Amino acid sequence: MSATVTATASDRSDFRTVMVGGTQIGVLTAVAVVAFLIVSRQVPAGMLQRALEALVVLAAGTAVSFLPALLTQARHVEGIAGAAAIGLWGSVVFTAIDIAVLRPFQAYPWTWDAIGGGSTWWYLPIWWMLGTFLAWTGGIVSAQRAVRGETSLPRAVTPVLVGAVVLVAVARVARLDLGLVLPAEAGAGFTIALAALAVVALARKR
Repeated sequence: MSATVTATASDRSDFRTVMVGGTQIGVLTAVAVVAFLIVSRQVPAGMLQRALEALVVLAAGTAVSFLPALLTQARHVEGIAGAAAIGLWGSVVFTAIDIAVLRPFQAYPWTWDAIGGGSTWWYLPIWWMLGTFLAWTGGIVSAQRAVRGETSLPRAVTPVLVGAVVLVAVARVARLDLGLVLPAEAGAGFTIALAALAVVALARKR
């Protein structure tokens, strides 16, 4: 009985929390994309530009991964599921902003749609899955730390960022030809590090 009360008091997955939180995440994602575009256009091409773009990617990844769990106060399965739902709705909200605002202004400098034969729809399911996955794994990591009494967001985020930097550094030192630029490498490293920490968190619960 006490366990049920604890879960209800801390975990939130109600409709309002998911819709409002997801909308906030979607708008925040759009702001991050605009910031990335500003850097790509205003900063001269080179290592500084790539480094600043990577910082924007890491900041955005941190926000969409950990803010949903903060909004749902994730401690157990219910809160983690709520965080994942916020991530999904946030990716849908960003998609609407992308289609209605960014694309009409031809914001993107790359021929992203060319991969899908001129269609904008090929990447949408991938984007939705990524947004959900990041919020879900971020929720797992946050919940596991919160159960141990560690609710500091910076302390939860730091291992993921360190892991991302280490993975990028190893790939660069080993000269792995992944065909990715630094911002993409940073995003991939962040996702891998977060997923690994989520697996560790789940293993500790057993």
